[in-house]
Amino acid sequence: MREILEKLINEEIGIEECERLLKADTILEFDEVAKFDKSRSSRTGFPEAVFSPSKDYGDLLLIVKNYLDSENPENLIVTKLSSERYEKLANDLDLDGFKLNYNKRAQILVIRNKEVPKTLGKVGIITAGTSDINIAEEARVIVEEGGCEAITSYDIGVAGIHRLFPQIAHMIKEGVEVLIVCAGMEGALPSVVAGLVDIPVIGVPTSVGYGVGEGGVVALNAMLQSCAPGIAVVNIDNGFGAGVFALTIIKGR
Repeated sequence: MREILEKLINEEIGIEECERLLKADTILEFDEVAKFDKSRSSRTGFPEAVFSPSKDYGDLLLIVKNYLDSENPENLIVTKLSSERYEKLANDLDLDGFKLNYNKRAQILVIRNKEVPKTLGKVGIITAGTSDINIAEEARVIVEEGGCEAITSYDIGVAGIHRLFPQIAHMIKEGVEVLIVCAGMEGALPSVVAGLVDIPVIGVPTSVGYGVGEGGVVALNAMLQSCAPGIAVVNIDNGFGAGVFALTIIKGR
C-alpha cells in the first residue's frame, strides 16, 4: 500500500490507477487455489477465517502456508478442523514465530502472530445441554479472538430450568452486553433467556436431536418463530457466525 501511495504522490500514477491497485492489493492469490482478503480485519474488525472440511488437505496446507509466508500476516483462524488434520498441519507447517492454539472440542485452530487483549467488552455464552458445548466453544474462541471476554455457563437448559436463573443473574451482574444461547432438540432456551434480559440474544440452533428434531431443523424453526423479542438467529451449528455477530454488536455500541 505504501509503495502504491508513494507512486501517487510522485505523480507516477493517477488517482484512478491508484484506486485500482489498492483494491487489487487487498487480495492475495495462492496458486489459483484461494483468494485471501488480507484487509478484512481493518475493514470489518475480524480477520480472515478458513473453513476446512470441504477442502482437499493439500489445498488447505497451501492456503495456510502461503498466508503465513505473506508480509505481516495477522492471526489466522481455521474452523471445523478435525484433530487428525490439525496434527498433520502442525507437522507440515514451518511455524517459527507463530503459536498454535487448537480447541479440540470446538475443532477450531488459531494460528497466532500476536496476542489479542480482551478489552472490548463481555459476552455471555450459554448452552442448553452438554451436547451443545462444542458449538458454544467455537463461539467462545471467536469472541475472545475478537477482543472480548467470554463468560460461559453450560448445561442449564429448560429440562432443569431452575439452573438457569442464577447463571443469567451472574452474567448480568458481570456486565455482559450480548448473550449467545446454543440449544438443540426443541430449541426453546433462547426464547426463555430473551424473556429475562434487556440485551441482545443470539440463538444458535445445534444439530443435537433425533426423530423430527434430527439435524437441528426443529431448533432453528423454533428460534425463528420465537415470540420473545430481541432474538437474532444464526444457522445450525454456526458458532463462528454467532461469535462474529456478538463482536459486531459490541463494536457498534
